Amino acid sequence: MLDIKFLVENLEQCKNALAHRNGKFDVDLAVDLYNQRRNLVSKVEDLKAMRNLANQGIAQKKKAGENADSEMAENKKLGDDIKALDAELETIAVSLQNALYSIPNITHHTVPLGKDENDNVCVRSYGTPRAFDYEPKPHWDIGEEKNILDFATGAKIAGTRFTLYRGMGARLERAIMNFMMDTHSDRGYTEILPPYVANKESMIGTGQLPKFEEDMFALSGTPYYLIPTAEVPVTNMARNDVLEEKSLPHCYCAFSACFRAEAGSAGRDTRGIIRQHQFNKVELVKYAHPNNSYAELEALTNDAEEILKRLELPYRVMALCSGDCGFSAAKTYDLEVWMPSYNKYVEISSCSNFEDFQARRANIKFRNGETKKLELIHTLNGSGLAVGRTVAAILENYQNNDGTITVPTALVPYMRCEKF
Repeated sequence: MLDIKFLVENLEQCKNALAHRNGKFDVDLAVDLYNQRRNLVSKVEDLKAMRNLANQGIAQKKKAGENADSEMAENKKLGDDIKALDAELETIAVSLQNALYSIPNITHHTVPLGKDENDNVCVRSYGTPRAFDYEPKPHWDIGEEKNILDFATGAKIAGTRFTLYRGMGARLERAIMNFMMDTHSDRGYTEILPPYVANKESMIGTGQLPKFEEDMFALSGTPYYLIPTAEVPVTNMARNDVLEEKSLPHCYCAFSACFRAEAGSAGRDTRGIIRQHQFNKVELVKYAHPNNSYAELEALTNDAEEILKRLELPYRVMALCSGDCGFSAAKTYDLEVWMPSYNKYVEISSCSNFEDFQARRANIKFRNGETKKLELIHTLNGSGLAVGRTVAAILENYQNNDGTITVPTALVPYMRCEKF
């Protein structure tokens, strides 16, 4: 969340920045609650000072053997007033926190201004989309014809947007996951295998709650949620911790299943495995020093790109505009892979710098070596990559007219075949 003091001291600047975000945000409410809290704190402090003076007078009267009943009665009233104001302060503090939770991050000055994905800017591209001499099939037809993606059985077991992988489909998913984890660990990331369940505090820490509760799968009768991405558990590994400055950056790669209700996405990518309620993903997460976080964003994005390069899949890197950036992000690059069935590029990774937005919510700090003061770290993450979407991209881009699928060279050792 944003720093309330920064918000108050730079109100117009913040309003102007948030005006380029997608949505409307009640900044004035947060500022009003902050001022209410500040005024109440001042009143409470004044009353406590009066009570302290009264206590001294009562003590002096008792020492002199004088009656202090009236002073004690007045002091009790002061205590009751203080108690009532403390309760009001607690209520306002909760309201202020909730107001701040509803306000998105302010985008970095390098983020292009715009309303939606149509205003995103292509930064670079890699490879050339394959020119087919026949009509290429979409991955869902390939998957059903070869009985490697079983949508009907997935729906029978769980419901729509759940897929059962069979045979070479299951092996391809596992091969891609292992290849991604091996590649990232070789490039300096520490492997993490996190829980697939997170508590409310963890969801608040990374910004999923309370804003996006309808997108979460809550576990009935428990205080837990299925994770929408490994970003949640890996970022929260350091919740309420103070990190050593010299240890930064911390770089992690994590494989997990991801669970999303996809509320509000009816009619979007309903065929195939592009938009599922459950999917696998390899996530890259960094805890970075504030001075270096944007250099780390470029490095993280390049590391995600490396997977697509080694798989020889055409892709492009898009700088998201202000209106298309995620709620918590200060800056985001989307990697989009070419999908012949769509005849366009489709998102396969988002790489973001959240600056101190998540760290303030999750209370993740480091001690500055020069000032000796505690400061908030910057958090970053990005898909390295979405495994299911990589399966779809390989099936479509590597299909052959004879019905076989060529295995990308980088995956041959994992698949133990060159075609299937």
